[in-house]
Amino acid sequence: MISLAGRDILHAWGKFVFTGVGLGLLIGVTLIMAGVYRGMVDDGKALLDNSGADLWVVQKDTLGPYAESSNLNDDVYRSILAMPGIAQAANVTYLTMQIRKDESDVRAMVVGIAPGKVDATPGWPPYLVAGRQITRGHYEVVADITTGFSLGDRLTIRRNHYTVVGLTRRMVSSSGDPMIFIPLKDAQGAQFLKDNDAIWQSRRRTEANLALNRPDVPGLLDAVIDSQSSNPFVNAVLVTLKPDHTPDEVAESIRRWKHLTVYTRSQMEEILVGKLIATSAEQIGLFLVILAIVSASIVAFIIYTLTMDKIREIAVLKLIGTRNRTIAAMIMQQAVALGLIGFVVGKITATFAAPLFPKYVLLMPLDSITGFLAVLTICVLASIVAIRMALKVDPGEAIGG
Repeated sequence: MISLAGRDILHAWGKFVFTGVGLGLLIGVTLIMAGVYRGMVDDGKALLDNSGADLWVVQKDTLGPYAESSNLNDDVYRSILAMPGIAQAANVTYLTMQIRKDESDVRAMVVGIAPGKVDATPGWPPYLVAGRQITRGHYEVVADITTGFSLGDRLTIRRNHYTVVGLTRRMVSSSGDPMIFIPLKDAQGAQFLKDNDAIWQSRRRTEANLALNRPDVPGLLDAVIDSQSSNPFVNAVLVTLKPDHTPDEVAESIRRWKHLTVYTRSQMEEILVGKLIATSAEQIGLFLVILAIVSASIVAFIIYTLTMDKIREIAVLKLIGTRNRTIAAMIMQQAVALGLIGFVVGKITATFAAPLFPKYVLLMPLDSITGFLAVLTICVLASIVAIRMALKVDPGEAIGG
């Protein structure tokens, strides 16, 4: 019966192959959609891994620097560093913005890293693929290679110009934007510093208010203006722990004594995957369901069409005593063969198309295996309509035709 199914496929090979290719493109899109979701999850985990932190200390009652705005005074890390179990504590800022290079720009996450040793201070890029790490306190940049920047390029961030001194890889935000690392003081200025007009207007208002309310306090005006001109804020403090202390223990101690919100690695991962990516995951899941229904409809339609084209042949088979089981197996084999062609085309399409996407697409073997089993299941279920129609064929049609 395999031979009979093969002969029938060869008889209508053009329709069969073109349908398989069309089905394969749908399967390829399905695999890429699953890869997009996997890539988003991997981006979030890569962000946490690359930070080198065990704990994230953020503004009280916020979800942290990646999901919500968080502002802390930049001297908080000193008091945290003095607590039991703390190995390192470093300030960090995160700001997503457009980075200009000549006449073009790139959307990236600008990360302000605190001075220190690369292998000891959390927040630094853990490795480079070219160049060197930041060694100066101002105007140097380490950029992810996906930004398209090269060593020596001149970038504009806010009002300042920076030189690319190092390149790293797979340093991305939770949304897949490449990271650019600059010194902390520069990052504080880029994120919190007002423009010249805003500073001038703020000083005028301050002068007017103090002249009206506290004219008798000498030096107060200068002190207030100096405080307004400084940028004593960061988005989070990254903390690493000593080996003999657990994250939950130290986190609870910081919450109790410093009145700040602290997240462990598992809690931060839950925020990134469970909250930031949750809506996208639901949307991708809905697309996968729609694509599965469309694929099943295509398989059912083509197998039904092929079966209708050989009604007389099926009647002849019944007339000579062929069992219904054999006829059903022939039709099901054709459906499975169509699914195999579609899966091969889809897998090849997804493999070659994934690197072309601007966001990271992670194709996992387990997803391919699951997709293969799903395709076979869909093909088997889609062939049932044609099988039921074939089993109702009257053997007398072979004579009447």
